Amino acid sequence: MIVHLDGDFETVDYIENRSVLIYDNVDNEEYPLHWHNAIEIVMPLTNGYTVICDGKTYELHERDILIVPAGTLHSMKAQSGRRLIMLFDNRSISSNPALYDLYSVLKSPVMFGREYDEELRTSLGNLIKEIYTLYSNFDVLSEVYIYIKLLTLLARIKENQISAVKYDDEKYMEKFGSIIKYIEQNYMYNITLDDLAKMAGYSKYHFSRIFKKYSRTTFISFLNHRRIKAAEMLLLDENISVTEAAMQVGFSSLTTFNRVFREIKGCTPTEFRKLYKLTNVTGD
Repeated sequence: MIVHLDGDFETVDYIENRSVLIYDNVDNEEYPLHWHNAIEIVMPLTNGYTVICDGKTYELHERDILIVPAGTLHSMKAQSGRRLIMLFDNRSISSNPALYDLYSVLKSPVMFGREYDEELRTSLGNLIKEIYTLYSNFDVLSEVYIYIKLLTLLARIKENQISAVKYDDEKYMEKFGSIIKYIEQNYMYNITLDDLAKMAGYSKYHFSRIFKKYSRTTFISFLNHRRIKAAEMLLLDENISVTEAAMQVGFSSLTTFNRVFREIKGCTPTEFRKLYKLTNVTGD
Protein backbone atom coordinates (compact mmCIF):
# COMPACT_ATOMS: atom_id res chain seq x y z
CA MET A 1 0.00 0.00 0.00
CA ILE A 2 2.90 2.38 0.70
CA VAL A 3 4.30 3.18 -2.75
CA HIS A 4 6.81 6.02 -2.28
CA LEU A 5 8.72 6.07 1.01
CA ASP A 6 11.76 8.32 1.53
CA GLY A 7 13.15 7.53 4.98
CA ASP A 8 9.97 7.71 7.06
CA PHE A 9 8.17 10.21 4.78
CA GLU A 10 5.51 8.81 2.47
CA THR A 11 4.53 10.67 -0.68
CA VAL A 12 0.86 9.83 -1.17
CA ASP A 13 0.31 8.64 -4.74
CA TYR A 14 -2.99 10.34 -5.58
CA ILE A 15 -4.67 9.59 -8.88
CA GLU A 16 -4.24 12.49 -11.33
CA ASN A 17 -6.40 15.56 -10.54
CA ARG A 18 -7.62 14.06 -7.27
CA SER A 19 -6.75 14.80 -3.65
CA VAL A 20 -8.39 11.71 -2.17
CA LEU A 21 -7.05 8.16 -2.11
CA ILE A 22 -9.04 5.23 -0.68
CA TYR A 23 -7.94 1.63 -0.23
CA ASP A 24 -10.33 -1.27 0.30
CA ASN A 25 -7.49 -3.04 2.02
CA VAL A 26 -7.10 -6.78 2.70
CA ASP A 27 -3.29 -6.86 3.01
CA ASN A 28 -2.05 -9.09 5.80
CA GLU A 29 1.20 -7.20 6.38
CA GLU A 30 2.84 -4.55 8.52
CA TYR A 31 3.48 -0.99 7.40
CA PRO A 32 6.63 0.57 8.90
CA LEU A 33 6.81 3.82 10.85
CA HIS A 34 6.01 6.67 8.47
CA TRP A 35 4.23 9.99 8.11
CA HIS A 36 2.63 11.97 5.31
CA ASN A 37 0.81 15.23 4.59
CA ALA A 38 -2.57 13.53 4.39
CA ILE A 39 -5.37 13.10 6.92
CA GLU A 40 -5.85 9.34 7.30
CA ILE A 41 -9.03 7.55 8.35
CA VAL A 42 -8.99 3.84 9.17
CA MET A 43 -12.11 1.70 9.71
CA PRO A 44 -11.87 -2.12 9.93
CA LEU A 45 -14.80 -3.91 8.28
CA THR A 46 -13.82 -7.44 9.28
CA ASN A 47 -11.43 -8.39 12.10
CA GLY A 48 -9.21 -5.93 13.91
CA TYR A 49 -6.32 -3.64 13.10
CA THR A 50 -3.48 -2.19 15.15
CA VAL A 51 -2.18 1.34 14.57
CA ILE A 52 0.64 2.93 16.57
CA CYS A 53 0.63 6.75 16.50
CA ASP A 54 3.43 8.72 18.17
CA GLY A 55 4.17 5.73 20.40
CA LYS A 56 0.55 5.12 21.48
CA THR A 57 -1.14 1.89 20.42
CA TYR A 58 -4.72 1.90 19.12
CA GLU A 59 -6.41 -1.52 18.92
CA LEU A 60 -9.27 -1.21 16.45
CA HIS A 61 -12.17 -3.66 16.31
CA GLU A 62 -14.75 -3.98 13.55
CA ARG A 63 -16.46 -0.62 12.84
CA ASP A 64 -14.09 1.30 15.13
CA ILE A 65 -12.80 4.49 13.53
CA LEU A 66 -9.36 6.08 13.87
CA ILE A 67 -8.48 9.48 12.43
CA VAL A 68 -4.74 10.15 12.12
CA PRO A 69 -3.80 13.84 11.63
CA ALA A 70 -1.39 14.83 8.89
CA GLY A 71 2.24 14.79 10.01
CA THR A 72 1.73 12.06 12.64
CA LEU A 73 4.33 9.30 12.81
CA HIS A 74 2.48 5.99 12.71
CA SER A 75 2.84 2.33 11.82
CA MET A 76 0.25 -0.41 11.18
CA LYS A 77 -0.03 -4.09 12.01
CA ALA A 78 -2.65 -5.89 9.96
CA GLN A 79 -4.46 -9.08 10.86
CA SER A 80 -6.24 -11.02 8.15
CA GLY A 81 -9.38 -9.09 7.35
CA ARG A 82 -10.70 -6.08 5.49
CA ARG A 83 -10.55 -2.38 6.28
CA LEU A 84 -11.10 0.96 4.58
CA ILE A 85 -8.08 3.27 4.61
CA MET A 86 -8.71 6.80 3.39
CA LEU A 87 -6.20 9.56 2.68
CA PHE A 88 -7.28 13.19 2.20
CA ASP A 89 -4.98 16.00 1.11
CA ASN A 90 -4.47 18.04 4.28
CA ARG A 91 -4.20 21.35 2.40
CA SER A 92 -7.83 21.19 1.30
CA ILE A 93 -8.86 21.92 4.90
CA SER A 94 -5.87 23.43 6.71
CA SER A 95 -5.47 26.29 4.22
CA ASN A 96 -9.05 27.53 4.69
CA PRO A 97 -9.38 29.96 7.67
CA ALA A 98 -13.14 29.38 7.80
CA LEU A 99 -12.51 25.73 8.67
CA TYR A 100 -10.06 26.41 11.53
CA ASP A 101 -12.46 25.19 14.24
CA LEU A 102 -13.08 21.95 12.38
CA TYR A 103 -9.38 21.47 11.69
CA SER A 104 -8.70 21.79 15.43
CA VAL A 105 -10.35 18.37 15.77
CA LEU A 106 -7.21 16.96 14.15
CA LYS A 107 -4.61 18.13 16.69
CA SER A 108 -4.04 14.53 17.79
CA PRO A 109 -5.30 11.07 16.77
CA VAL A 110 -9.00 10.50 17.51
CA MET A 111 -10.46 7.01 17.94
CA PHE A 112 -14.13 6.10 18.15
CA GLY A 113 -14.40 2.66 19.72
CA ARG A 114 -17.12 0.63 21.39
CA GLU A 115 -17.12 2.86 24.48
CA TYR A 116 -18.46 5.76 22.40
CA ASP A 117 -22.12 6.54 21.83
CA GLU A 118 -23.39 3.97 19.31
CA GLU A 119 -25.46 6.56 17.44
CA LEU A 120 -22.40 8.75 16.84
CA ARG A 121 -20.22 5.79 15.86
CA THR A 122 -22.86 4.54 13.40
CA SER A 123 -23.29 8.04 11.94
CA LEU A 124 -19.54 8.41 11.35
CA GLY A 125 -19.32 4.90 9.91
CA ASN A 126 -22.15 5.63 7.48
CA LEU A 127 -20.41 8.81 6.30
CA ILE A 128 -17.21 6.83 5.67
CA LYS A 129 -19.15 4.24 3.65
CA GLU A 130 -20.85 7.02 1.66
CA ILE A 131 -17.43 8.52 0.90
CA TYR A 132 -16.24 5.10 -0.29
CA THR A 133 -19.30 4.73 -2.56
CA LEU A 134 -18.67 8.16 -4.10
CA TYR A 135 -15.00 7.27 -4.64
CA SER A 136 -15.86 3.92 -6.23
CA ASN A 137 -18.23 5.61 -8.71
CA PHE A 138 -16.05 8.62 -9.41
CA ASP A 139 -17.30 11.37 -11.71
CA VAL A 140 -16.72 15.10 -12.17
CA LEU A 141 -18.47 16.07 -8.91
CA SER A 142 -17.47 13.11 -6.75
CA GLU A 143 -14.56 14.84 -5.02
CA VAL A 144 -16.72 17.85 -4.13
CA TYR A 145 -19.29 15.57 -2.50
CA ILE A 146 -16.54 13.56 -0.81
CA TYR A 147 -15.15 16.67 0.90
CA ILE A 148 -18.66 17.73 1.92
CA LYS A 149 -19.01 14.32 3.60
CA LEU A 150 -15.57 14.69 5.21
CA LEU A 151 -16.43 18.14 6.59
CA THR A 152 -19.74 16.76 7.88
CA LEU A 153 -17.82 13.97 9.62
CA LEU A 154 -15.43 16.46 11.26
CA ALA A 155 -18.36 18.70 12.24
CA ARG A 156 -20.09 15.82 14.02
CA ILE A 157 -16.89 15.01 15.89
CA LYS A 158 -16.57 18.69 16.89
CA GLU A 159 -20.21 18.73 18.07
CA ASN A 160 -19.51 15.65 20.17
CA GLN A 161 -16.44 17.29 21.73
CA ILE A 162 -18.41 20.45 22.57
CA SER A 163 -21.20 18.36 24.08
CA ALA A 164 -18.66 16.42 26.18
CA VAL A 165 -17.14 19.67 27.49
CA LYS A 166 -20.61 20.99 28.35
CA TYR A 167 -21.39 17.76 30.22
CA ASP A 168 -18.10 18.00 32.12
CA ASP A 169 -18.86 21.63 33.02
CA GLU A 170 -22.28 20.65 34.40
CA LYS A 171 -20.72 17.80 36.35
CA TYR A 172 -18.01 20.06 37.76
CA MET A 173 -20.53 22.78 38.65
CA GLU A 174 -22.62 20.28 40.60
CA LYS A 175 -19.58 19.11 42.55
CA PHE A 176 -18.34 22.66 42.99
CA GLY A 177 -21.69 23.67 44.47
CA SER A 178 -21.51 20.89 47.05
CA ILE A 179 -17.92 21.87 47.93
CA ILE A 180 -18.90 25.52 48.47
CA LYS A 181 -21.80 24.40 50.68
CA TYR A 182 -19.40 22.24 52.68
CA ILE A 183 -17.00 25.18 53.18
CA GLU A 184 -19.89 27.42 54.28
CA GLN A 185 -20.87 24.89 56.93
CA ASN A 186 -17.36 23.94 58.07
CA TYR A 187 -15.06 26.96 57.55
CA MET A 188 -14.48 27.13 61.33
CA TYR A 189 -12.78 23.73 61.27
CA ASN A 190 -9.41 22.65 59.88
CA ILE A 191 -10.36 22.21 56.20
CA THR A 192 -7.52 21.30 53.84
CA LEU A 193 -7.21 21.18 50.07
CA ASP A 194 -6.40 17.46 50.34
CA ASP A 195 -9.66 16.83 52.21
CA LEU A 196 -11.79 18.62 49.62
CA ALA A 197 -9.98 17.00 46.68
CA LYS A 198 -10.61 13.57 48.18
CA MET A 199 -14.25 14.47 48.79
CA ALA A 200 -14.66 15.54 45.15
CA GLY A 201 -12.84 12.47 43.86
CA TYR A 202 -9.98 14.33 42.14
CA SER A 203 -6.26 14.65 42.60
CA LYS A 204 -5.10 17.66 44.62
CA TYR A 205 -3.67 19.29 41.48
CA HIS A 206 -6.80 18.71 39.36
CA PHE A 207 -9.14 19.88 42.12
CA SER A 208 -7.07 23.03 42.64
CA ARG A 209 -7.42 23.91 38.93
CA ILE A 210 -11.17 23.25 38.91
CA PHE A 211 -11.70 25.29 42.10
CA LYS A 212 -9.85 28.27 40.65
CA LYS A 213 -11.73 28.01 37.34
CA TYR A 214 -15.16 28.21 38.97
CA SER A 215 -14.45 30.48 41.95
CA ARG A 216 -11.95 32.81 40.20
CA THR A 217 -9.66 32.47 43.21
CA THR A 218 -7.60 29.87 45.07
CA PHE A 219 -9.04 27.59 47.73
CA ILE A 220 -7.04 29.19 50.56
CA SER A 221 -8.05 32.71 49.47
CA PHE A 222 -11.72 31.68 49.30
CA LEU A 223 -11.54 30.07 52.75
CA ASN A 224 -9.76 33.06 54.28
CA HIS A 225 -12.33 35.51 52.91
CA ARG A 226 -15.16 33.38 54.32
CA ARG A 227 -13.47 33.23 57.73
CA ILE A 228 -12.78 36.97 57.84
CA LYS A 229 -16.38 37.69 56.89
CA ALA A 230 -17.51 35.62 59.89
CA ALA A 231 -14.88 37.26 62.11
CA GLU A 232 -16.24 40.73 61.29
CA MET A 233 -19.61 39.80 62.79
CA LEU A 234 -17.96 38.42 65.93
CA LEU A 235 -15.79 41.52 66.40
CA LEU A 236 -18.91 43.67 66.60
CA ASP A 237 -19.58 42.00 69.95
CA GLU A 238 -17.28 43.60 72.56
CA ASN A 239 -17.74 40.58 74.83
CA ILE A 240 -15.77 38.45 72.37
CA SER A 241 -12.01 38.99 72.38
CA VAL A 242 -9.95 39.15 69.19
CA THR A 243 -8.35 35.82 70.10
CA GLU A 244 -11.74 34.18 70.65
CA ALA A 245 -12.98 35.53 67.31
CA ALA A 246 -9.90 34.13 65.57
CA MET A 247 -10.35 30.68 67.10
CA GLN A 248 -14.10 30.56 66.41
CA VAL A 249 -13.66 31.16 62.67
CA GLY A 250 -10.93 28.57 62.23
CA PHE A 251 -7.59 30.34 62.76
CA SER A 252 -5.25 28.47 65.12
CA SER A 253 -2.77 31.37 65.25
CA LEU A 254 -3.57 34.93 66.31
CA THR A 255 -0.61 36.17 64.28
CA THR A 256 -1.97 34.54 61.13
CA PHE A 257 -5.45 35.90 61.85
CA ASN A 258 -4.13 39.46 62.24
CA ARG A 259 -2.08 39.19 59.03
CA VAL A 260 -4.91 37.75 56.93
CA PHE A 261 -7.43 40.23 58.36
CA ARG A 262 -5.17 43.16 57.44
CA GLU A 263 -4.59 41.76 53.91
CA ILE A 264 -8.33 41.51 53.28
CA LYS A 265 -9.73 44.47 55.24
CA GLY A 266 -6.78 46.87 55.20
CA CYS A 267 -6.67 47.14 59.00
CA THR A 268 -6.11 44.93 62.05
CA PRO A 269 -9.04 43.30 63.91
CA THR A 270 -8.53 45.75 66.80
CA GLU A 271 -8.54 48.73 64.44
CA PHE A 272 -11.67 47.36 62.76
CA ARG A 273 -13.41 47.11 66.12
CA LYS A 274 -12.40 50.68 67.10
CA LEU A 275 -13.49 52.00 63.71
CA TYR A 276 -16.90 50.36 64.06
CA LYS A 277 -17.30 51.74 67.59
CA LEU A 278 -16.29 55.23 66.43
CA THR A 279 -18.74 55.07 63.52
CA ASN A 280 -21.56 54.08 65.86
CA VAL A 281 -20.73 56.88 68.31
CA THR A 282 -20.60 59.42 65.49
CA GLY A 283 -23.86 58.09 64.16
CA ASP A 284 -25.49 58.50 67.56
